[in-house]
Amino acid sequence: MTSVKLRFLLSIFLFGTIGFFLRFVTVPTEIVVFFRAFIGLITLLVIMRIRGVKIDRAKIKRHFIPLVLSGVFLGLNWVFLFASYMHTTVAIASLCNYMAPIILVVVAPVLLSEKISVQKLACVIAALIGMLLLSGVFSGSGGRADPVGITLGLAGAACFVGLAVLNRKVPEVGFYDRSAVQLGASSVVVLIYAFIVNVGKEIHVDAKSVLIIFMLGILHTGIAYCFYFDGLARLPLTTYAILGYFEPVIAVLCSVFLLHERMSVTGVIGTVMIIGAALISELLPSETKKRKVVR
Repeated sequence: MTSVKLRFLLSIFLFGTIGFFLRFVTVPTEIVVFFRAFIGLITLLVIMRIRGVKIDRAKIKRHFIPLVLSGVFLGLNWVFLFASYMHTTVAIASLCNYMAPIILVVVAPVLLSEKISVQKLACVIAALIGMLLLSGVFSGSGGRADPVGITLGLAGAACFVGLAVLNRKVPEVGFYDRSAVQLGASSVVVLIYAFIVNVGKEIHVDAKSVLIIFMLGILHTGIAYCFYFDGLARLPLTTYAILGYFEPVIAVLCSVFLLHERMSVTGVIGTVMIIGAALISELLPSETKKRKVVR
């Protein structure tokens, strides 16, 4: 396995463990999101300086609006996902958030002018059934799969779809430039939101929360983003997609073995269906590739 793959897998592992560490933070999630974005931005800029990567101001200026909007979606994705962690299990929150690739398949024909195949439509249906199984609708229990947590997780997925669509609109902007602008924009948006919802409230901060927030900003955002975008730029698209779906698997394993969160049999089946549908959807050849083969 190449060093690029190992670094990419490390970033995926770090992303998958965020939900676990958030359970030990006493600070409101929106404040955690702000500091994660801000500290991550500073860390990213330092890494760019060390590696000699210069910011392309001309390209950023040409695509300023979609870059900023994508940063807004990034910040909202984190806010909704982190809030979902507090209302339901880490496993369910992560899997709801990872409905984003399935949603992308649905909106692609309209927003990206990309056709959807029968096979991918089947993956969408399988993922939706998996979500129903995971929510506990059929078993009548569902544990901590309350509607609020699931709704927040799906809202985070919708925001990620917005981020992904806008990223497709600015392909000429480099990954480092793109992530720097997105982290900056997301930190500003989340700061405004955090101020509005927490004004006049008493916030309890302990040393453990501070350490975790700095770790999430430096390690899970600044450094992890460098590894992630380096892999995104250099790994084959199929490899990137397959390895990327290890994140919800890691989140589920953390929730079960470290947080001792219980999942019903139907929840396990739903989990397998969602991850399986996402993987199969990415492995299926695109319509563009099919047309090229025919030619």
